[in-house]
Amino acid sequence: MSRRTVNRTILAVVGLGLLLGGALVLLGGLDAYGRLDVTPPHWWPLGSPDQPVLSAASRAKWSARSWWWPVAVALPALVVLGCLWWLFSQLRRGGPAGVDLPSPAAPGEPHFALHVRSRAVEEAIEAEAVALPDVDRATVRVTGAARHPEVRAVLRLAPGADTGALVAAYRSGPVEHARTSLGLPALPARLRLRMSRPRKERAAKSRGPRVR
Repeated sequence: MSRRTVNRTILAVVGLGLLLGGALVLLGGLDAYGRLDVTPPHWWPLGSPDQPVLSAASRAKWSARSWWWPVAVALPALVVLGCLWWLFSQLRRGGPAGVDLPSPAAPGEPHFALHVRSRAVEEAIEAEAVALPDVDRATVRVTGAARHPEVRAVLRLAPGADTGALVAAYRSGPVEHARTSLGLPALPARLRLRMSRPRKERAAKSRGPRVR
């Protein structure tokens, strides 16, 4: 599951919970049940503006249980830890910090590991991708695991570019060169193409309309 999917799921669940809780508080605070002549169940919280979330009897009943205070402390703590985990996961880089290179050791020699920073791989692919014909700008991200990296790129093309030839050149050029340099058996790559606006259109939009 991608980070975008996790974020949308968490935000949807939290938003739905806040919406339902806010509607419940609003209905009780405005005395909507009394005005609509609706009698909610006896266990329904906030049935009137003067009713607390937990009645005195409920508070006495639950606080007398041996498990009440551990649960009352642990549950908010888990919620806070979950929120902190989600916050730090947004600040963390989406892809691996580096790429592990296969380095088989010779017989009788100790094994050693080679590690290349992901940013170095991204800059190398970007520099070679920008040099391709009709490419105005390239943005490359290395994702996946350190031993099984993937490349995601966005290329902004000049108007009238030959996309078919460009995709073939990108696959056989920057991606294949990166795979060969890293010594990987395969390097999955995802490519997104975007077309740049003609220079006249961009210049006219930047100047804006004339006012007389």
